[in-house]
Order: sequence, then structure tokens, then C-alpha cells
Amino acid sequence: MSGALYLVGTPIGNLGDFSPRGLETLKAVDFIAAEDTRVTLKLLNHFDIHKPLVSYYEHNKFASGEKILARILSGETCALVTDAGMPAISDPGEELVALCARHHVDVFVIPGPSAVVSALAVSGLPTGRFCFEGFLSVNKKSRTAHLESLKNESRTMIFYEAPHKLLRTIEDMLTVLGDRPVTVARELTKLHEETLRSTLSGAAVHFRETPPKGEFVLIVGGAPEQSAPVMTLEQAMERVICYRAENRSLKESCKLASADTGFSKNELYDLALEQGL
Repeated sequence: MSGALYLVGTPIGNLGDFSPRGLETLKAVDFIAAEDTRVTLKLLNHFDIHKPLVSYYEHNKFASGEKILARILSGETCALVTDAGMPAISDPGEELVALCARHHVDVFVIPGPSAVVSALAVSGLPTGRFCFEGFLSVNKKSRTAHLESLKNESRTMIFYEAPHKLLRTIEDMLTVLGDRPVTVARELTKLHEETLRSTLSGAAVHFRETPPKGEFVLIVGGAPEQSAPVMTLEQAMERVICYRAENRSLKESCKLASADTGFSKNELYDLALEQGL
């Protein structure tokens, strides 16, 4: 290894999920950049890995990132890990990857568990197309605006949420998105792993009665596809003309054409008057 950054996926709960390649990489690099060095130290001790640790997290990512880059440019190798799962996904590691990319540093990935994909796989909801929305804002206005922007999103949506905010988030989703199918995955791969498949209204009832504990991933069904109009307005007016040809009144002709096409009878009536029907 020479002068490179390695993104190493770590277990999201069960330590048995750590890949042999991930372990080999942590043993081979010069140093490890960790979101929380205390959490990572426990992982390293479990696997008898002894490497220097540096802190890299949201509030020091710019200063620490520059120091990490300098070491890599001098020829050292660094493994970036998060507390659980894939670094750089909904994680400040994305800034370090971008920094390395701007300086033409090689960045390699050692895949590992991901709560996003794991929860989606067990959700029972459509998986062909999906979008990951991460954590919603704690600010009510921002959270509502985020959800409003997703009202017409037809893909399956994935969110992270903390236990103390879970019920509020579900209730806000119900208010803004309407009652959708939802799967709530809790403590994935851990001892108390649980998957609740329900609706937003059903999940709200459940978590009012059962206080949430652990870390959660919410998989929410997308908006129903909007059906296209049965006919164009021009075709609807042709229906009006056909009914008029049967000696029906204009009012009745527009009412029947409205039932056939879905266009407003008032809209058809006003247009018919303009056209002299």
C-alpha cells in the first residue's frame, strides 16, 4: 500500500459480519481515521488490531481532513471507518473523499454492511427504484419542507431516525404524505432486531403504546403513480358534439361528456359556449 485512502465498511451490529478483507485492510494501513475513536478501539481490540487512531467527525472534519490528507500525500495509508456501516454515506467521510479526489489521491472501497440496503431488503416494499433521504431535520419547519418536497416521490424512500424523534417523524410523515405503507427496522443484525411492516397510521399507534428503543431505519412507500387523463380536452369536446348531435341539450351533453372523460362539466360548458355549440 502507498499513499491512499481506504473506505472500510464495519459491522452495523453483529461483529461476525466484518469481512476478512476489511480486517486485512485495517491491519495493513498506517493509521485509521475514526468517527469515534472509543467505539473503533473496542472493535480493534476485539479483533486484536493495533493501529494509531485519529479522530475524524462532523465538527472537526475540515481541520482533521487536511491533516489526514497531508499524511497520505507524504506516502502513508489511511483507513476511514465510521461507528457502524459504510463511511461516507450520510457521514462526514464524504468530505474527506472529496478532498482526496481533488488532490488526485487514490480512494479504494472495502464494502461492508449498510443499514440502508439491509433495511430495504427486508422491507417487503418495492426495491427496483429507491431514494435515501437520511435524517430529517430536528427543526419543525425544515422537516416539514423536506417531507413536502417528497409528496410526489414515487420511489420507495429510506430514512434514518433516532428513537426520541421516531414518533414525531412518523406523525409528520402521516400528516404531509398521507397514510403510506411503511416498514420500520430496528437494531438491524443485533440481538433485539425487529421489523415492523405496517402503515404510517398503524406505526404511529404502535409507537405511542410502545416507546421506541434503539436505532431505526424507516422504509416508506412512494406516492402512487399519477394516471394520465383519459382524453384530451379536444377529444372531450368531440364527445359534447356527439351528444349534441343526438338532440340533447348543451347542459346534458356536457354532463355526459364530463362523466366519460373526467373533465369538469363546467369547463366543457364554458368552452362549448365559446365555440357556439
